Amino acid sequence: MKKIDILAAPFVQEMMNTTANLYRLGWDERNGGNISYLLDEEDVKPFLDLDKVIREIPMIFDASKLAGRYFIVTGSGKYFKNVINAPAENLGIVRVAANGKSLDLLWGLENDAVPTSELPSHFMSHIARLEVDPENRIIMHNHASHLLAMTFTHEMDEKAFTRTLWQMCTECLVVFPEGVSLLPWMVPGTNEIGEATAAKMKETRLVMWPQHGVYGAGKDMDEVFGLIETAEKAAQVYTYVCAQGGVKQTISDADLWRLADAFGLTPREGYLAPRA
Repeated sequence: MKKIDILAAPFVQEMMNTTANLYRLGWDERNGGNISYLLDEEDVKPFLDLDKVIREIPMIFDASKLAGRYFIVTGSGKYFKNVINAPAENLGIVRVAANGKSLDLLWGLENDAVPTSELPSHFMSHIARLEVDPENRIIMHNHASHLLAMTFTHEMDEKAFTRTLWQMCTECLVVFPEGVSLLPWMVPGTNEIGEATAAKMKETRLVMWPQHGVYGAGKDMDEVFGLIETAEKAAQVYTYVCAQGGVKQTISDADLWRLADAFGLTPREGYLAPRA
């Protein structure tokens, strides 16, 4: 059976359009940022010969828990601005080998390119999220500007950081009622930061890397993009509020409880004052 052009695949189009949008927003300068997208075999089969492995790519991480799973990922050192015009050079479709220690390249990553150096962090976060949400498909990392700025000026306490974002924009509690996690500053691209991020991913879908950026997770591209976008908007409002002289009034805990009740959700335990 003749295969469909891979560039017509919905997941390739999503990666092309999302990377272009992230670059447009200024969240992924140069080669900053990376995305990994978990695919089902049935997603890939109409477009590729799954028995045709272009080359094997070794990994520094044992991804045995993801053996046989398929991903489309951004490449190491690749600029998001270039993905939409040269997807095969900047993206790759890989399958985790049975031993979990290498990847089978099925498409893309031309000219001997390799997946993002933060792929171990992505895989660890995928494993962690799948344990609590079997529908998780996306891990996205970018340098959302105002969230990044907050890690220089705001108290680095998860409860306080989350509450500030919840109070800056009414929709925040609705979009991420579980809150935001924070890590200490760590060297990127290491198993250490991957393990720390994955541990937080079991509790929240947003993890801040101070003085670096944000990690987000979710069921599809729109959910993850919207998750980060919402937190970033709240961080932007916080920046404006600070510049305008600071908070004089905000959403009260009583009102946040009313909001939670209206949308049928449960805020992170202990983050709001007890109901009156």
